[in-house]
Amino acid sequence: MPSFRLDPLFASPLYRARLGARALNLALEHACLSIARDDAAGQRWCQEHGYQGYTSYASLDDLPQRAPEFAELAHRLQRHAKSFCRALAYDLDGRRLNLDSLWINVLKPGGQHSAHLHPHAIISGTYYVCVPPGAGAIRFEDPRLALFMAAPPRKAHAPLARKSFVTIAPKVGTLLLWESFLRHDVPTNAGKSPRISISFNFAAR
Repeated sequence: MPSFRLDPLFASPLYRARLGARALNLALEHACLSIARDDAAGQRWCQEHGYQGYTSYASLDDLPQRAPEFAELAHRLQRHAKSFCRALAYDLDGRRLNLDSLWINVLKPGGQHSAHLHPHAIISGTYYVCVPPGAGAIRFEDPRLALFMAAPPRKAHAPLARKSFVTIAPKVGTLLLWESFLRHDVPTNAGKSPRISISFNFAAR
């Protein structure tokens, strides 16, 4: 074997944490379902756009002001986002990291979310409130995929850093943060009950 070394160039890390707040999580679950029942505008948007379940993405932009549970979550997210920024060596040049948006997702069995990214943000993420068995996956795509040209596919058991797609199945209480340019999707909810999550974006202002 020849002698060589590999330097991991241009890696985009995934930040994982456990909030470990059972009481907060139960309160968030109740608040998410209550808001989903009452948000007529959000229900209409979901119906018009074929979203299988409920999301407050297009209808509500004041969740931390509506319920103390979301205000507490926002406070915790801010601390984790700052830690992630430091780990990424971001130079914000005097700007502040702001929670730009925060929204509820209640994905019904059989529902999915097609591949997308989050423009106008620098850090995005999801906190998982309720994850029935078979319903928890999120899949990330290597942002260089369109540039691979003649590169052969990766082996099925390639190391995590070499995979073209990485699927994560989080548990209740899991927090994931990623750089907003990472394209991702949510495969079909194969569980028997809705998956509840809270997604968000941070921007530098």
